[in-house]
Amino acid sequence: MINKTHKLLLLIASCMFIGLAAHAQTQQPPMMLGRGAPPPKDYKTPAITEYFTPATATVMTPDAEGFIRRWSLLEPIEKPNRSNTVFVDSYLREQFNTEYFKNQFTMIPRDGQKVKVGKQTLKWHSLDSKLFNVKLFRFATGLKKQQYGILFWAVTVINAPEDMEVRMAVGSNSASMWWLNGEEVLLMSGDRRMVMDDCTSKRITLKKGKNILRGAVINGPGMSDFCVRFLDEAGKPVTNLTITTE
Repeated sequence: MINKTHKLLLLIASCMFIGLAAHAQTQQPPMMLGRGAPPPKDYKTPAITEYFTPATATVMTPDAEGFIRRWSLLEPIEKPNRSNTVFVDSYLREQFNTEYFKNQFTMIPRDGQKVKVGKQTLKWHSLDSKLFNVKLFRFATGLKKQQYGILFWAVTVINAPEDMEVRMAVGSNSASMWWLNGEEVLLMSGDRRMVMDDCTSKRITLKKGKNILRGAVINGPGMSDFCVRFLDEAGKPVTNLTITTE
């Protein structure tokens, strides 16, 4: 026989179970944001001005750690890759040596200049990065451009006061290739995270006067950014340079 006390306890337990079940039905499962996952619907895209300012005619030098922050960046070229595992040397050399637009390997772009890449019309933007690492993902999202499965091109002009023997140190997310005055300096393959000085070149010469530094960064899913600086023979950052976009 179930007495009144037992009946009361069973009623309370039943009500608690019903209440918990109803609460669970009203809750949304937590959003799992993996690499390349879409942001929540209420996510506000950061403005490009949070990460960049327009480059001006004011003379710019590397920051205190030697990082180059002034660049001309081309809006992202569509290059679908569902995974970054394909970024082996042979694949990257084929992609980076493909001519996507006219004068790709020789032009010093002007701010606002447009190029034609297949069916895409893309614009160059001359910008100063607020951070030591150039946030390509934020550059793309701020312009409401494609963020994944893309290829970025970056160009800057390094002005040296004299001939200088240096090494170029680069970090990139994901794979990248870098040229100085038309000569390949570094190829960074694989599915990389951006790490300061991840790869360092052999000894190279920054010649007195103007030097053209060109880079290409490719990524499938995930974030995209890079950082570049020059190091002297002692491994210290080179800061006595000026940086322009032309």
